[in-house]
Amino acid sequence: MNNGVVIVGAGHGGVQAAASLREEGFDGPVVLLGEEAELPYHRPPLSKTFIKDAEAGPQPLRGEVFYAGNAIDFRPGTAVERIDVAGRRLELAGGGTLPFGRLVLATGSRPRVLPLPGAELAGVVSLRSLADARLIRELSAQAQDVVVIGGGFIGLEMAATLGASGRRVTVVEAMGRLLGRAVAPVIAAHVRARLEAAGVRVLTGATITRLEGERGRVAAAVLASGERLPAGMVVVGVGAVPNVELAEAAGLAVANGIRVDAHMRTSAPQILAVGDAVNYRHWSTGADVRLESVQNATDQARLAARTVLGHDDAYAAVPWFWSDIGDMKLQMVGLALGGDRHVVAGEAAQNRFSVYHYAGERLLAIESVNRPADHMLGRKMLGAGFSPAAGLVAAGPEALKTAFAAFQRGNPAAAAG
Repeated sequence: MNNGVVIVGAGHGGVQAAASLREEGFDGPVVLLGEEAELPYHRPPLSKTFIKDAEAGPQPLRGEVFYAGNAIDFRPGTAVERIDVAGRRLELAGGGTLPFGRLVLATGSRPRVLPLPGAELAGVVSLRSLADARLIRELSAQAQDVVVIGGGFIGLEMAATLGASGRRVTVVEAMGRLLGRAVAPVIAAHVRARLEAAGVRVLTGATITRLEGERGRVAAAVLASGERLPAGMVVVGVGAVPNVELAEAAGLAVANGIRVDAHMRTSAPQILAVGDAVNYRHWSTGADVRLESVQNATDQARLAARTVLGHDDAYAAVPWFWSDIGDMKLQMVGLALGGDRHVVAGEAAQNRFSVYHYAGERLLAIESVNRPADHMLGRKMLGAGFSPAAGLVAAGPEALKTAFAAFQRGNPAAAAG
């Protein structure tokens, strides 16, 4: 690998891949390409602290000295036009080529475009990048009425943040409830109630037919019912699309993401892929999944680095996610796919509870609201393959800890409670 490793994409996955290569002892060239001109930064704060604080700056993933100190050739503002798989080289936008020994695609995803009349008006925005967040912060300072299209995590995070800043916010969700299949109905209902109590208007089972403007700027969103919602800004948060175009044009296998094996290798073994753009067969559920989370991107990047170094580990990380919506910290671990029942622990009235998802007697996932200890214990339990009986969940955290400790000691009778 005289040409070393080139990483396309400088988000969480790309930066972690570069860091892990050095941590694993790779001493060849490492080149990290980022389309944005910024130093790589944390994305989750953009929908929360960044947009509500005019003085807030981006939070770097690593300090600038990290790249030079680890001989990582970071090239901001560099886009790739084409992958020459056979020639092992990249054709760069604006001219020039870049050879590679191994290639890691960390191309991420982008906001889904909503094909609405008026979507081109100024003031209609989506959030993905730092530039997007800066624009939203600027516009929100001028807009008293905000319409958020989409009741997913990003949309609700922004709705809560903007509502707390004194804006009149309306969330419009086409499905019958918020957060779709992302969380249990009991949590979705709780989130809705807390948002509405904080002054955010929530409309479910509703669609927008067009956006209206005045002098080129958005002024209102019109519902299918005919109701006209005033809007100085419209935030579109209707999901994300994986950035697979480079991979697809290069002939790599693509199906709702870049297909990879358990070692993060694509259909071209010298090319690996990680993060939001990747589709893989999940080790626990047996289903093909594409997960959009920082944890998934960074864990896959660590494994990709080990694959480059010749290790044969298979991806078996337990997925976990989080979202901060107003005064609710949502934390999720595992995947509830195939679940047939759930157990609730804690009190929703106190804004502190967890939902444990089961398939038969097997624990699949835990979703928590302001119960971080449940989440952390859940990560350990799912990682170890421990499924507590429903009675243990109902008995409380201490009973769960005791049973899990017994399981770790190899005492199944005590672990059963």
